[in-house]
Formats: sequence, C-alpha cells, structure tokens
Amino acid sequence: MKFRPLHDRVVVKRIDAEEKTAGGIIIPDTAREKPSQGEVIAIGPGGRDETGKLIPIDVKVGERVLFGKWSGTEVKIDGRELLIMKESDIMGVLTDLLSTEIAA
Repeated sequence: MKFRPLHDRVVVKRIDAEEKTAGGIIIPDTAREKPSQGEVIAIGPGGRDETGKLIPIDVKVGERVLFGKWSGTEVKIDGRELLIMKESDIMGVLTDLLSTEIAA
C-alpha cells in the first residue's frame, strides 16, 4: 500500500458480509448491511498526550476488529475500498476464540 496513516488513525479493510441467510436466501447487494468487522491494514504512530508524549496504538496490522456502523471515512486506495478511522472508533479486537463463537 502507498498510504501511511498519521497520528492515531487506522486503515481497515471491511470483511465481506454474508451473501446468504442461514435458511439459504440470497441477500442482494442493495439490501445487505455493511459489515462492522474488518482487518487492520495499516496503523499510524499513535496520538500524543498533553505533555507531547507518544501514546502507541493498541491494535496491530492483521488483527480483526469491530467498529461502529458509521465509523471512519471510506476511501479507495490502489483500487481497494478501505476505511480510515481513529483508533477510538474501534470497539475491540476479535481473538481466535471469540471470532469462532460469533460465527456460530
């Protein structure tokens, strides 16, 4: 990627929403809800506190995260649709154990 986020910003690639319901009904693109789950593609160096001390970002590149429905700004970089958001817009990181529970 040719983009480096600044400060406490994070670049996230949405993970595609399900195309079928549990009953096998295909959901058209126009009715499909945008997923609130994504993979971290790039992170900035972190924010600064009142004294100017750097506060590093908690998430790491490659982690799966949950974020709010209206979080971030949608951008297109190198032909890929991505989201740029502040670290505070991320609600949490999905661990291996948790992501298998959500899928069930």
